[in-house]
Amino acid sequence: MAFDIDLIRKVYGTMAERVEAARNVLNKPLTLTEKILYSHLWDGKATEAFERGKSYVDFAPDRIACQDATAQMALLQFMQAGKSKVAVPTTVHCDHLIQAKIGADQDLQDALNKSNEVFKFLESVSNKYGIGFWKPGAGIIHQVVLENYAFPGGMMIGTDSHTVNAGGLGMVAIGVGGADAVDVMAGMAWELKFPKLIGVKLTGKLSGWTAPKDVILKVAGILTVKGGTGCILEYFGEGAKSLSCTGKGTICNMGAEIGATTSTFGYDESMERYLRATDRADVADAANAIHQHLTGDAEVYANPEQYFDQVIEINLSELKPHLNGPFTPDLATPVGELGPKAEANGWPMDVEWGLIGSCTNSSYEDLSRAASIAKQAVDKKLKTKAEFGINPGSEQVRYTAERDGLIQVFEDLGARVFTNACGPCIGQWERAGAGKQEKNTIVHSFNRNFSKRADGNPNTHAFVGSPEMVAAIAISGRLDFNPATDKLINEDGQEVMLDEPTGMELPPKGFAVDDRGYIEPKADGSDVEVIVAPDSKRLQLLEPFQPWDGKDIKGAKLLIKVAGKCTTDHISMAGPWLTYRGHLDNISNNMLIGAVNAFNGKTDEVRNPMTGDYESVPKVARMIKAAGEYSIVIGEENYGEGSSREHAAMEPRHLAVRAVLVKSFARIHETNLKKQGMLALTFANPADYDKIREDDTFDLEVTNFKPNQPLNITIHHSDGSSEKIQANHTYNQSQIEWFEAGSALNLIKKKQ
Repeated sequence: MAFDIDLIRKVYGTMAERVEAARNVLNKPLTLTEKILYSHLWDGKATEAFERGKSYVDFAPDRIACQDATAQMALLQFMQAGKSKVAVPTTVHCDHLIQAKIGADQDLQDALNKSNEVFKFLESVSNKYGIGFWKPGAGIIHQVVLENYAFPGGMMIGTDSHTVNAGGLGMVAIGVGGADAVDVMAGMAWELKFPKLIGVKLTGKLSGWTAPKDVILKVAGILTVKGGTGCILEYFGEGAKSLSCTGKGTICNMGAEIGATTSTFGYDESMERYLRATDRADVADAANAIHQHLTGDAEVYANPEQYFDQVIEINLSELKPHLNGPFTPDLATPVGELGPKAEANGWPMDVEWGLIGSCTNSSYEDLSRAASIAKQAVDKKLKTKAEFGINPGSEQVRYTAERDGLIQVFEDLGARVFTNACGPCIGQWERAGAGKQEKNTIVHSFNRNFSKRADGNPNTHAFVGSPEMVAAIAISGRLDFNPATDKLINEDGQEVMLDEPTGMELPPKGFAVDDRGYIEPKADGSDVEVIVAPDSKRLQLLEPFQPWDGKDIKGAKLLIKVAGKCTTDHISMAGPWLTYRGHLDNISNNMLIGAVNAFNGKTDEVRNPMTGDYESVPKVARMIKAAGEYSIVIGEENYGEGSSREHAAMEPRHLAVRAVLVKSFARIHETNLKKQGMLALTFANPADYDKIREDDTFDLEVTNFKPNQPLNITIHHSDGSSEKIQANHTYNQSQIEWFEAGSALNLIKKKQ
């Protein structure tokens, strides 16, 4: 039986009337996305039509999910809100703080030893405030959500950008910062700019070496890393129905890499099969009763150009396997065409590691297809030329895969099976030799391949592919290997070829698990004590940020002018820095240390306006703060791309950065900056970026801060000259009140 079945039945009980109200207001057939959004309005049934890409709308999500790295800051904020219990079903999942090094058992024990303080904190806060807690080793948050909580037609938010994975079960599931989650935990509405809609029509059927992963790798190549910003992707067509539920999840998951708000699929038989296989027949029965509301209207899919802002069509029968990368997930290349490209660019052709797993590709189906390749290699007397690692998605997947012999197949090939956790996907990988920073190539089935992402080595060239393709390339040890056409030499000196992968959508004997790792919270947690040691290096109770003083900002110093791509990994690195995710002051020592200074091409070396010396970014920011002054950060396009981590917004706020002025923002990061009382501004004229000099100071006219009205900024140069520019913003009146109060959380407390 499902968690929260009563909640699901309640959602379904009002869906028909809410969809009908939306249909009457919009006076047209509805997409699935519109049905879900309009049936989750904070005020109930729709009374107005919202403008895509412009209207700010209040929603009532059904549930919240948090992973351990982001949950620390989210729950530290929630503790300030003065509530006795979360208002919406919420879960915490311990999957980020487990480092991959030796193997599952040892690595898990090491994590328990090193991070016990944090795990105990999260467990006690969860117990106190009515939050479901998933222990370390239980699995990766998004796989666990898909197995236990996701349901067709639902709406959820999560403090991780890959919350969108739940779109594989027909949800609108959106990644947010912790402050957004705190609003909903506290019983308030969640605000989102009504998204634009991109329809992706899938025809044909996958076959051979082509996998669901290749769909999103192709889409990423089409839309680029920012082409989905402000949009929801809705997949439809006979090709969509032919995909498994977990395959759909893979496609939705990596939609985060194109900046999409989320992605989703309509309810179909594959979702029903998955629900029943994961012991949720009650959800399947309830969904079947209102199935017509859990997919887009037939008229929409027959004439998609009339109802979507953009339409993409992909014939799955013609789609080729892809490898995307290096250093960006949208550099798409069909397998078989990578050799000449790699040679021309100087990418290392020898592959040193193949890694399968992460929240994107760690389902039973994924493991079974990769295992079919591994089994062939063993049978045909092939050995992997690259090292090989596996991260199962959940304890349920791992236990079932072990029972069915899949884990043994991988081990027979010499693979290292890591803990059911994120591991190398998020930089939690103690890779031997990475510190030498040698140029090398790896392939993986993860979702992101930014510089330093997996192992901290800026010279690791990471390429993204399907699990079965990763297995084949790991066996060959060559980036230019095409398993559909190329032969390998086995240990007997014979030429052999790998056959096409095979797999099982669901385990034939059903899923099984001994201990899934879930802890139910107390019904009344008022007597639970949450202790944070004053001298802790990992946890720190939060102090409220100061409200705006009502004056214009004068003389703000330039902290850094960032050149090129600046993701949340550049702003607040993961890897070893995950240790300090619950301690704002300590983790602020990584602020912008990965960003490239436009004036010298170096990282973590900027001019200190107080001394004229070149020093690390956090040190300079702390000196400016200590002097009682503010600083400003300048950036380029899609600033804040990547993770939902709000640390990338809280750290600048903590270190007296008052404004971030860029050419464009990634959605989640812009919202995170707003929530923390920051000024998130964009150049009205992008060419003004070139006017910024290394020793500039800035005056910002914030006393005239109003919706739909640019802010005036005066740039003062050291030669005594000055220039006036304008900066645009997307703040509405409520968001301006966050700035005035010092943060959104301050405003919640004030209203309390």
